[in-house]
Amino acid sequence: MMGFLGQALLSIVPFLLVLTFIVTIHELGHFLVARAFGVKVDRFSIGFGKTIVARTDKHGTEWRMAWLPLGGYVKFSGDLDASSVPDQAGLAELKQRVIAENGPGAERDYFHFKPIWQRALIVAAGPAANFLLSMVLFTVLFSVVGEQVLAPRVATVEQGSPAAEAGFQPGDLVVRIGDRPIVDFNELERTIVMSAGEPLRFTVNRAGREVVLTATPQRRLEDDPVAGRVRIARIGLVPDQRVEDFSFRRLNPVEAFGKGVETIGTTVATTGTYIGRIFTGKESGDLLNGPIGIAKAAGGVTQQAVAANPDPGRMARNLALTFIGFAAIVSIGIGIVNLLPIPVLDGGHLLFYAYEAVARRPVPARVQEVGYRVGLALLAGLMLFATWNDLQKLSLFKFLGGLA
Repeated sequence: MMGFLGQALLSIVPFLLVLTFIVTIHELGHFLVARAFGVKVDRFSIGFGKTIVARTDKHGTEWRMAWLPLGGYVKFSGDLDASSVPDQAGLAELKQRVIAENGPGAERDYFHFKPIWQRALIVAAGPAANFLLSMVLFTVLFSVVGEQVLAPRVATVEQGSPAAEAGFQPGDLVVRIGDRPIVDFNELERTIVMSAGEPLRFTVNRAGREVVLTATPQRRLEDDPVAGRVRIARIGLVPDQRVEDFSFRRLNPVEAFGKGVETIGTTVATTGTYIGRIFTGKESGDLLNGPIGIAKAAGGVTQQAVAANPDPGRMARNLALTFIGFAAIVSIGIGIVNLLPIPVLDGGHLLFYAYEAVARRPVPARVQEVGYRVGLALLAGLMLFATWNDLQKLSLFKFLGGLA
């Protein structure tokens, strides 16, 4: 029982810490740009629920910390509904109330009466803060740890695998997939994972001469120590991990920043490709994670960092660097999700502002209502699907079946 509780704490505590930190930065992005444009802010909250501690600054903004660490929020003055995009009638009513309470001209301090471009920048600042956070974290990570590359050289070829059927041999060095050069085994694996069921043309260096091989990645079940039980595309190659196949260099801050931007671009592109393949029926969505999956991943990376070195000092260093990398990846994910053009998300707000810019009036209330209902349904469906994936990866249903 204590072992289970320990495992649960190793997953939940890091997850909550990382989530609250990233969401706070997201909301801080909204807040700072809003403050720069003179928007009146009622509250900035870290966490939800009952207040633990709070204070009000000279601008009248209440800064509070609440007992439930599941992120946070920023509340602009005049926010009466979840949409933050009232229609024409709602704007007129709000303006009348603000003028009655504070006098003519007071409405200019309210978010809803700012120019469209300012409102759009305030909304976009949240996801932008997530990507900026990732850049900073990756810059720190690549500056401290450096860049390690594993040559895409084959150590062994699994029998009966697509690679064996294609004619791969131990010692082959993959130099290209299609027309794209390959220099890192991780890059090779990433391309394979995103190409299930699609023939790939590999160019390998075999004893000094180039050989072209064609293999089709196939999905198979794997037990990953971090992700859990996942169905993922492979061709059956095991990398060679001799000392000479590793290259390592410490990056200066400028190089580290450039590598961080490149990593973010690669992550966004890979995510976009994967989502596109889901909609075209080429992927099942098994790799999508919900809160349970992210919590398990947090626990997995924590365990790996702790097990890497028993020395307390080195353990602390490993934990810090591991959480920096994990937070950077999760922050990218939160930024991407918030930019989806779904009402209730930042991307949905930007979509409404685009309509307002063209039509010269806010989206009608009835359209907004339908949009938010559809958006909530889409988000609920996505969360249910991702949670189902999480439970499947944990083999929970198999476990429950064994209890029956």
